[in-house]
Amino acid sequence: MPTSTDLIKKLRVQTKAGIMECRQALEESGGDIGKAKKWLTKKGLSKAAKKAERTTKAGLVEAYIHAGGMVGAMVKLTCETDFVARNKEFKKLAHEIAMQVAATNPRDTKVLLKQEYIRDPSKKIGDLVKTAIAKLGENIKVEKVIRFKV
Repeated sequence: MPTSTDLIKKLRVQTKAGIMECRQALEESGGDIGKAKKWLTKKGLSKAAKKAERTTKAGLVEAYIHAGGMVGAMVKLTCETDFVARNKEFKKLAHEIAMQVAATNPRDTKVLLKQEYIRDPSKKIGDLVKTAIAKLGENIKVEKVIRFKV
């Protein structure tokens, strides 16, 4: 049977949450990894809601080209600081959203955020953004999306 430290390490690897958050989640869930993941998700979503009113004045524009250059998409993703805008996780989120736009051609950002994620239909794009907010500690907004097709 794994020790408490082993459970914390396992949960941390799976969720990338902090050590203390993993410990608290496991304590709240009685050592059940599945319940602990749900607890961390719920806590992350509440963190995202608290940050929703913060101003986003930094960010980046990500472009994605697909299908031999026949389809392309651009996304303007904003955050609070340039420090987060340069973060690998933030850049990955922007890329994933650009791929989503190229694949699904959403009418606007509100529609995009409600769409099922193409890589994992159990998640919505809005969930990806909220998870990134909880992980990076800043408000993140999908400001604008555009798709081009030849």
